[in-house]
Amino acid sequence: MVGVLPRFFGSFGGLPPYDEFGIKETRPRLPGRRTAGYDLVERMEYLYVRVVKARELRWGAEFDPLAEVKLGSYSCTTRHIEKTVGPEWNDVFAFSRERIQASFLEVHVRGRGFAADEYVGRARFDLGDVPVRVPPDSALAPQWHHVFDKNGERAGEVMVALWVGTQADECFPLAVHADAAFAVDADLAAHIRCKQYAVPRLWYVRVNVIECRDVELADKARVGELFVRSRVSTQVLRTKTCVSRLPSYGWNEDHLFVAAEPFEDHLIISVEDRVKVDKEEVIGHVHIPFNDFERRWDARPIRPRWYNLVQPEGATKIEKFSSKVCVRLCLEGGYRVLSEPIHYLSDVRPAARELWHGRPPIGLVELGIHNAFGLSSLRERNGRGSCDAYCVAKYGSKWFRTQTVIDSLAPRFHQQCFWEVHDHSTVLTVAVFHNCQIGDSGGLVTGDPVKDVLLGKVRLRLSTLETGRIHTHAYPLISLHGGGIKKMGELHLAVRFSSTSTLGLLQTYARPHLPPMHYHCPLSVVQQERLRREAVAVIAHRLGRADLPLRRECVEHLCEAHAHRWSMRRSKAHFFRILSALAPLFAAFKWFVDVCSWRNPVTTVAVHIIYAMLVCCPNLILPTFFLYKFCLGLWNYRRRPRHPWHVDTKVSHAETAHLDELDEEFDEFPTARPHEVVRMRYDRLRSLGARIQEMVGDVAAHVERARCVMTWRDPRATTMYMLLCLCAAVVTFVAPFQAVALLTGFYLMRHPSLRQRLPDVPSNFFRRLPCKVDCLL
Repeated sequence: MVGVLPRFFGSFGGLPPYDEFGIKETRPRLPGRRTAGYDLVERMEYLYVRVVKARELRWGAEFDPLAEVKLGSYSCTTRHIEKTVGPEWNDVFAFSRERIQASFLEVHVRGRGFAADEYVGRARFDLGDVPVRVPPDSALAPQWHHVFDKNGERAGEVMVALWVGTQADECFPLAVHADAAFAVDADLAAHIRCKQYAVPRLWYVRVNVIECRDVELADKARVGELFVRSRVSTQVLRTKTCVSRLPSYGWNEDHLFVAAEPFEDHLIISVEDRVKVDKEEVIGHVHIPFNDFERRWDARPIRPRWYNLVQPEGATKIEKFSSKVCVRLCLEGGYRVLSEPIHYLSDVRPAARELWHGRPPIGLVELGIHNAFGLSSLRERNGRGSCDAYCVAKYGSKWFRTQTVIDSLAPRFHQQCFWEVHDHSTVLTVAVFHNCQIGDSGGLVTGDPVKDVLLGKVRLRLSTLETGRIHTHAYPLISLHGGGIKKMGELHLAVRFSSTSTLGLLQTYARPHLPPMHYHCPLSVVQQERLRREAVAVIAHRLGRADLPLRRECVEHLCEAHAHRWSMRRSKAHFFRILSALAPLFAAFKWFVDVCSWRNPVTTVAVHIIYAMLVCCPNLILPTFFLYKFCLGLWNYRRRPRHPWHVDTKVSHAETAHLDELDEEFDEFPTARPHEVVRMRYDRLRSLGARIQEMVGDVAAHVERARCVMTWRDPRATTMYMLLCLCAAVVTFVAPFQAVALLTGFYLMRHPSLRQRLPDVPSNFFRRLPCKVDCLL
């Protein structure tokens, strides 16, 4: 019976023995038990130095004191405090213990602008006496230490605490990693620390502009051409122009905006008159705070409100100005504000907390960022390649940024973070960036707006992870640019998805993927894309105002802000994805053709027997089908994937993409390329569109032929088809169903000696039916 039934296997098995852009399983040395929440990363020890404050500093004149910590060749400074002898810094510095090559640590108290060898006083500490602290041990209390000047005389006191700890220490997120190739000052320290960001909760703002009444124009003899412009921060929308001789104008148009909590902006509605083609005058405006908006999370109607307009300054004064505008205003809490493509959503809960129904999380995802290896050199220091890398992990409303490891092509992070999971059909994104703000040519020194460079991204879909298993893999960091594809290094991660409620986890498969309002009042595709761009801009603006700002380009890369731009490469990838998804259907059709052509007589005879059994016993058809699917699933279990999905350069058609196609993909909008290049690309797009047009035309012709057979467009063909249907009705009524089914099946699977090479009669009849191609110009 081998070969009787078709076997379909997708290309979801293991990776080839070696793949430059493939995932490799790693075996890091993880601790056997959970230690202060850090069991997915290796234990790393740091020397922590906490410089709290100083007092009774002695110096001959006023100065701005700061503290400088020196450990061998490493140096870092606190921020300066202006004109005081009792400064308070409360800064924490961390030195990797494996890099320490000195036996003593010095804390110099200096003034801003002092010479390199000049200081108020210094304190010296022997590293052999530093205690070891591991949470949950209590924090070490800082102590006062005398500082002595160059003459050995007491020049004041400084409060310092030193201890050896791990990355599980609560001071680790606040610490400045000072073991860099150059001195770390306060400005640089603000750009290399690790940080956790809370993304603000986003709402859709719906403004329904209904009408405007009692409008008086300065020129009463002119017919008004009015429109309404709505503005929220940098988001501006306008209605269509309404022409009326009466003082009333109507629009009834919806405007949608994106706003973030806490609400800081106002809605500005202005009624404007189009005086000329290129001239518009504001008749009146009104500022409405978001506190006046109704909040709704269903499709209930919103009560309209009237607002009196205020004339702008400098406008022609109109006596008894009483114009007013009628609008419906609401904050839509039933939607999930999409800031990322729907395929890469990290949270699907609506904006209104009232709709969360107090559901507890269904699981917990924990991520351990180990290290990167073999990063590409993006900067040159001391005649050698260098890179200043940091990672950003995004999931839901919590984003996590690691510290920047300076001057290393193999940075070690070993930091762990976790998120609560409310829907496991979501995606966790980790990106690696090169920090372009530090160094001699960085943005902090030159003052130029230099963008951080993306080295690569890793996406982890939680539904593809096994529950409770720690997945440790090395993910390639792949960069695609106009010059082609390049591997920028590898990122080693450990991820674990734990389920806290198995029943809740299974129930998510029965719930809609998005909140109900997306189905009751769906947004158009154009609206979704525009609002998504605005949501990304709002998030970038809020996170850019954090203490350690997350740059706009990082937010755009993590949120896939440019995912929907035109790409010939992506179009080919989607086309071949469809072919790959339909491969089992094509394989089944090919197998049936082989059966009908008696390629393997044993298989064909067996299919005849099985077919006769199913026709004679039709109650076995569905059980046989479902049993076959069950057995197929069991057979595929031994070849189940053992690693998460990652970027596949072959599926993406990145390896075979032409350089001109990549240059077109990364071209800005509007284009900046020469006219000859644009003309060539346009002609290429026309030729591709012509082929697609031909394929669509063939499909349309076949569908129209199927419909025209009953429309009497060809009266002879319709008559023949009706007589055939009448005969078929009589035959199927008289003959048993099993006999008709057996004869039909055996006729289709008849021996090749009983066939002819010419098309059969039904095909000939169908091809001769008319279609609307005759109606085209």
